[in-house]
Amino acid sequence: MRARIFAHALLAAGLVAAAAPALAQTQGQGQGQGQGQGGDLSGQQRGNRVVQPYIEVAQIVSAEISPGNDVVTFTQVAVGVDINVQGRNSGAAVSLRYERNIGYGDDSVDTDTISGVARGTLALVPNTLSLEAGGLAARTRIDAGGGTTANPLVREDAESRIYSVYAGPSLNTRVGDVDVQGVARVGYNRFEADDALITQQGNSVDVFDDSVTYLGQLRAGVRPGEVLPVGLAVTAGGFQEDIGNLDQRVRDLYVRGDVTVPLNNNLALVAGAGYEDVEISSRDAVRNANGVPVIGADGRFVTDPNAPRRIAFDVDGLLWDVGVLWRPSSRTELQAAVGRRYDSTTYYGTFTYVPSQRSSFAVAAYDGVSGFGGVLNNSLARLDSDFQAIRNPVTGDFGGLVSGTDGQSVIGGLGSARSAAFRGRGVLASYQRTMGRTVAALGAGYDRRTFIAAAGTVLAPVNGLTDESYYVIGGLTREIGRNANLTTNAYVNWFNAAGNNNDVTAMGASAAYNHAITQRLTGRAAIAVDYFDSEFTAQDFAFATALVGLRYNF
Repeated sequence: MRARIFAHALLAAGLVAAAAPALAQTQGQGQGQGQGQGGDLSGQQRGNRVVQPYIEVAQIVSAEISPGNDVVTFTQVAVGVDINVQGRNSGAAVSLRYERNIGYGDDSVDTDTISGVARGTLALVPNTLSLEAGGLAARTRIDAGGGTTANPLVREDAESRIYSVYAGPSLNTRVGDVDVQGVARVGYNRFEADDALITQQGNSVDVFDDSVTYLGQLRAGVRPGEVLPVGLAVTAGGFQEDIGNLDQRVRDLYVRGDVTVPLNNNLALVAGAGYEDVEISSRDAVRNANGVPVIGADGRFVTDPNAPRRIAFDVDGLLWDVGVLWRPSSRTELQAAVGRRYDSTTYYGTFTYVPSQRSSFAVAAYDGVSGFGGVLNNSLARLDSDFQAIRNPVTGDFGGLVSGTDGQSVIGGLGSARSAAFRGRGVLASYQRTMGRTVAALGAGYDRRTFIAAAGTVLAPVNGLTDESYYVIGGLTREIGRNANLTTNAYVNWFNAAGNNNDVTAMGASAAYNHAITQRLTGRAAIAVDYFDSEFTAQDFAFATALVGLRYNF
């Protein structure tokens, strides 16, 4: 039932795409082309629109290489749609897929999976007011340390599911000489697992359940040289995440002023200062007569609604930062700053380089307080609304990498799935390039989360603990003649949960060949190899998977 609800939510995020075709026809020509798994050799393309519904049927064999030698055979039936609609002021991309895996034998496992990503912008008032929306559905696996990694296996006992949606308006206008920008977003996030909380040595591992996020910001400023030789701006905003586990709440309110001092036409110094009020709080779990926390049927701690709210983090006072803004051309931009926030030193910035429509490079360094859901919503919001989702050619899973966007092309932040709020710092990088008939995309990142929990609550033991994750994901598509293409994907993920013997390494690679039999019917063949090395278990796991099937594009 929940999977159906989130499928509707993801599709609702894609309604921007449904509304945009008529606008796109009148607003200008777009550049996007959506191709799903790289196997789409046809599509309903009209001018600047690509709308590609499809159905797939495939036979899959998965062989366990280590530690055992089990062989599982199942049939996969999938339906989905890839949409890319671009206009002058509106645009959206949607990749949504539902698949049913049907096993054979008494010990077979049948699974249903919904996966996809959507991001869109709909101009309500051209060049002034827009509606933005995004959605994510992904399948991962979770280990006993609370870490998530890619899950290419069709095994329910290893599977977990992540859902995230958000929507809200954005404003960009001028009032006289004053530029006014604003944004408001509401999001919802959920993490599900069949073994909701894995136990290790009799202790429950606390795992995120769900959260609601709220974000709002309004900025007013004048550009250098228009009123004064320097630019001035005032910004006020806030973020709040309400986490279901133990009624946690992350709240960050701030107001600040900024000054921009041009050094030449391309380079400027930027400095700002203001006031912030950051608070993280929660309630304790229900405890039995012996003082032991009560765990519910889903494996998570039961929140005591009558318990007083406990403060885990409370900082208010001065915030400041100084940095540079370098913009040598419309295709290159660097923003970098260092300062003080959250009562400690902070670093953040972005760099984008888009030399042509055929290539782009982006890096973003971040620092903020939130929960698991806030990171997902922010990652979605950073995506451009013109992309092609890159999927595993065997399982059809979306692993967080897209191509074709002008900005960030990787959704980071999966990492640790602990429920506790945290201060997250890290960096994301992505590169993509079109070289004739070849399209390549690469994403990499590092994420460090230091958890924050209130003393005297069941989460207190994780306060100050740090989880780290590193990841690299890539994809490449090569057109072979007019009727075929070859796609390859690879990933590596390293996760280290706080404590000893908590490392997890996951890696894998896959390749697929797609050949158009008719204009709409495509034959597919794919292979994949995946390896997991987890210190939570005594043995490593390795699997090889092969697929043959047909895809019909409507």
